[in-house]
Amino acid sequence: MGLPVLASKHGADVDKLIIYVHYLMAVLFVGWILYFLYALVRFRKAANPKADYVGLKGHLSNYIEAAVAIVEIILLVGFAVPLWAHAVDEFPKMSENPTNIRVIAQQFGWNVFYPGADGKFGNRALSFVTQENPWGIDKNDPDGKDDLAPMSNIIHVPVDKPVIILLTSRDVIHSFKLIAMRVTQDAIPGVPIPLHFTPTKVGVYQINCAQLCGLGHSSMSNGRLYVDTQEDYDKWLASQPKSSGGGAVNFE
Repeated sequence: MGLPVLASKHGADVDKLIIYVHYLMAVLFVGWILYFLYALVRFRKAANPKADYVGLKGHLSNYIEAAVAIVEIILLVGFAVPLWAHAVDEFPKMSENPTNIRVIAQQFGWNVFYPGADGKFGNRALSFVTQENPWGIDKNDPDGKDDLAPMSNIIHVPVDKPVIILLTSRDVIHSFKLIAMRVTQDAIPGVPIPLHFTPTKVGVYQINCAQLCGLGHSSMSNGRLYVDTQEDYDKWLASQPKSSGGGAVNFE
């Protein structure tokens, strides 16, 4: 049906729901057009010279409405609710060794943070925020000594491995959208919101903002998600500089 490229494990269920909804809408569209044409002929002036204020009597329309409602309930209960439950409840376990990333949206770009080899982020607090340390990173926290320097509009993840992103915003509401991964999540100031997906295809994919966030909203689509082989991801990770508290805050 002309859907965008699919590159995530759960995306097939999303596409299946979209396709079934479109099938239902196609049937309704054709049905209503046929009914409209029938009404034009059946109730034309020549066949009904005198207006009938009672109209037709019957239960066919009620049966059709009930059938449509049943199909919609099946789509909701059988597909939409289980898909949502999986996205919300079934987060990757620590035993799956997920890739943990923090993304902070701002006008107009994405700030991306990675932990170091220990897999732990250093503490952050407002009391540590300075001009040189805009993210409030605690430089005395040993967990943060090996954290990577913040980067702009670039996310790297290994293929076939769960990814957990902790998402928030530093100014207005944005919406983090990875079309190829079938992921969309609002980024709300001051509210860290986790999301997850498992990429299945190596490639480069666009990051979009699905929420109008200001005059530079279109610039949010400059972000790129790189899905690498594990070997390429490890090389990229090893080549990145460590954090000093600054970086990735000014988007032109």
